[in-house]
Amino acid sequence: MVVVTLQRKKCIGCNYCVELAPEQFQMSKKDGKSVLLRSVDKKGFFTLKSPDASMYQPCVEAQKACPVKIITTKLL
Repeated sequence: MVVVTLQRKKCIGCNYCVELAPEQFQMSKKDGKSVLLRSVDKKGFFTLKSPDASMYQPCVEAQKACPVKIITTKLL
């Protein structure tokens, strides 16, 4: 199980996450911030839980590249 979390309010819209993990992230046309696709919002933390282990590495790369460190990726 892969668990990815995004603190969307702190996003600065740099687009690195979209470039590195385009199947999980997208930029919002409304406010220019990152959107974690298929995620659930809980108090500003958008979380995606998936059994698809192939998304782990791209999300880790997005986590490392994020300049404001608002992405976390865990493999359970």
